[in-house]
Amino acid sequence: MPHFGDYQNEIYGAGLRGVLPKVPVDYATLVQRATAAMPPHVLNYVQGGCGDEWTQDQNAAAFHHWGMVPRMMVGTTSRDLSTEIFGHTYHSPLLMSPIGVTGICGQDQHGDIAAAKASAMTGVPMTVSTLGNDTLEEVATHLGDTPGFFQLYTPRDRDLAESLIRRAEVAGYRALVVTLDTWVTGWRPRDLNAGNFPQLRGHVLTNYFADPVFRKLLGKDPAQALPEAVMLWGSLFARPLTWDDMAWFKSVTKMPIVLKGICHPEDARKAVDMGADAIFCSNHGGRQANGGIAAIDMLPGVVEAAGEVPVWFDSGIRSGSDLIKALAIGARAVGVGRPFVYGLALDGAAGAAHVLKCILAEADLMMAVNGMPTLDHVRAAGATRLSA
Repeated sequence: MPHFGDYQNEIYGAGLRGVLPKVPVDYATLVQRATAAMPPHVLNYVQGGCGDEWTQDQNAAAFHHWGMVPRMMVGTTSRDLSTEIFGHTYHSPLLMSPIGVTGICGQDQHGDIAAAKASAMTGVPMTVSTLGNDTLEEVATHLGDTPGFFQLYTPRDRDLAESLIRRAEVAGYRALVVTLDTWVTGWRPRDLNAGNFPQLRGHVLTNYFADPVFRKLLGKDPAQALPEAVMLWGSLFARPLTWDDMAWFKSVTKMPIVLKGICHPEDARKAVDMGADAIFCSNHGGRQANGGIAAIDMLPGVVEAAGEVPVWFDSGIRSGSDLIKALAIGARAVGVGRPFVYGLALDGAAGAAHVLKCILAEADLMMAVNGMPTLDHVRAAGATRLSA
């Protein structure tokens, strides 16, 4: 039975023939290479965080304060990372988190399609953002046999919101991931210093410009009236949601509803009471609010409060060991963002797929060495928060 860890054998085998990885296998070198390759206006938007980026940095650094204790003589020659999400079995709990500028990270400006192809190549499900350079329908056709999820920035106009949701449902997406913390954009100095906000320049708005409700509201072809279309988008982009909106979401879709951005246990309990099908513990990678607690440190409280409702997690995932630690703390699915986008920027779909394979390989080998053959063993072992 092949394992994700076997990917290192492929790399070593290629090395014997003088072939080295085109895309780095470690995050630090990946960032270094992507920094040199990506246009500054794209790099700053992807790489930047809110304020002085303290929370963004802590999201990643906090994983070093969590540790696991290995067990020996268990016999882990066979490992199983398979996970069930909303009735479908995936080969692992890793998923691609939504990133709104994936489209412009591809050299051909079709990074959303490249990411979808990486999903198909690896079997890692993609969470497709509302913001994209290709329609959600077109992206879905490139996912292959790997079901994807659709992330929604809920428009202020409910007819437009419902149109986007129904389009996602028809396109075959398996869940609706509702982002809660981005009805207004956080203070992002890198973008502000450059006077750069891609959406205001007409980038990654294809899902809106192709939507029949949006086009009706605009009253003309967006391609022939770009400034007006962008202004309309800005006026409609996202509404501040309240718990009262849950009833409406449940009335307009049969897709499972995942609430993204929940970090407080009381919010997790409320989400369960209101019928959320999963809770996505995330602080948006530190892009929306600064001065907060690292997301991984908030995960235990959210997991406890959620009870039997599955908790997804992202923010700060950089490696396979990060993935395993989040699972040990109680996450049922774990999203990765910036790393796969850097891989995509360096080598398209193949680069993104390589990064995902590296994360899975490290996670698999960590389970092998730590004596944890299944995810149940990982969760039973747990992780310990070390003193700072």
